[in-house]
Amino acid sequence: MAETLKQKTIKGASWSFVEQILTRGVNFVIGIILARLLSPTDYGLVGMMGVFIAISQIFVDGGLANALIQTKNPTDKDFSTVFIVNMTLSFVFYCILYFTAPLVANFYEEPLLKPLMRVVALILIIVSLSSIHGTLLSIRVDFKTKSIISIASSLLSGGIGIYCAYKGLGAWALVAQSVASAAIITLLTLAFVHWMPKLVFSKESFKRLFSYSSKLLAASVINVAYDNAYPMVIGKRFTAADVGQYTRAGQFPLVANNTITGALNRVAFPVLSQIQDDNERLLNVYEKYIQLSSFLIFPVLLWLCGCARPLVSFLLTDKWLDCVPLMQILCFSLLTNGITLINLNLLYVKGRSDLVLRLEIIKKTIAFIILFVSMLFSLKVMCYGQVLYSIIALCLNTIYTKKILGYGLFRQLKVIYPYFLLALVVLAVSLLISNFVSHRVLALVLSFGAGAVVYFLLNKVFRLYAYQEARELVLSKLRK
Repeated sequence: MAETLKQKTIKGASWSFVEQILTRGVNFVIGIILARLLSPTDYGLVGMMGVFIAISQIFVDGGLANALIQTKNPTDKDFSTVFIVNMTLSFVFYCILYFTAPLVANFYEEPLLKPLMRVVALILIIVSLSSIHGTLLSIRVDFKTKSIISIASSLLSGGIGIYCAYKGLGAWALVAQSVASAAIITLLTLAFVHWMPKLVFSKESFKRLFSYSSKLLAASVINVAYDNAYPMVIGKRFTAADVGQYTRAGQFPLVANNTITGALNRVAFPVLSQIQDDNERLLNVYEKYIQLSSFLIFPVLLWLCGCARPLVSFLLTDKWLDCVPLMQILCFSLLTNGITLINLNLLYVKGRSDLVLRLEIIKKTIAFIILFVSMLFSLKVMCYGQVLYSIIALCLNTIYTKKILGYGLFRQLKVIYPYFLLALVVLAVSLLISNFVSHRVLALVLSFGAGAVVYFLLNKVFRLYAYQEARELVLSKLRK
């Protein structure tokens, strides 16, 4: 059983990483092309309405997908019930967004937001058609199929977005890309997963699943509201162009962070759910995920911080250089994100959605206080506020991991600090090269190569666990 679980984890994680790396890579390249064709204001307009779409998506799902994954042996009646709920809510929230679009446009004093919001809100209905099918793939840990779907949708929708941008459609190009992506993912998911919903709504199933998901729903709404509050506040406090600069500042660190943490956490939840009743084994696997996350994300984010200026100048052109200092600060704000998410995963696995909700209420109360105080100063101060919040979030999350598994903050810091110290060396190397090498491409190549060599050599010298596991995995794949 132990070997089977390990094999399933490795297979799922491998395909999840393939999907995340290729999909994010494709989206990254497409994003670069779009950034060259579009203006900060175009990105700012889309960013302004992001909070309304994101919160609506959370309500449509209601945390029921996670409830299905966490449930042992969910029935077809459970799936059909959730499908009916998702479809109904998607229509309800589309209507809400359609009729409130003029209010949003008036709030920002941007008339174009009205038609943009009415079109982009169609994503809610489109995604709901295949939400259960996607959940089935996660339950089966079938990330190979998910990879094919994600990569294909990224390529096709990206091509549509670039064409629209080239034709001078501005913000409409980003909306077209988003809607096309949702439509392609839905069509491909329906083609790959042969499941048909039944016209069966079970009150018992809904009540049981919602008792778990209701707390996740509330927690997710709070979390998404916070994540999207920055573009909304910046758009009202400053300008649409400032929203665009802030959005671009987060592009590179978010791509890196979401690629790695997204791949790990998508596999971690279904895998850990299978051993939720074995605390000793659960702790062992859980600690390995934390080390692997730190080993991967720390050097990448700190390398991005060190070479931010040549990277932005080369890929986005000098019109985006104002986002460089913001990007460097945001790299530090994301360092603990992967570990924080893994800690939350433990609570999900243990069925303690009540603790997740309690944590989100406490954390986001602090976060919004930091946001509203920092907005009185500048964009830089607002980014520093996110660094402060990330530290507070980690400290608060580990309170409950200590209660559940006896694995608190100091035990986790003891595990991750070696990777952080070695990543600081990568930061120093990349900063040194970026400051003394004037040629942008050469600076990027040298800083990446030197940083990678130094990091892996130091990991080898100190025999860190995550490095040895990753090395063994790569070698085993090469032997095959």
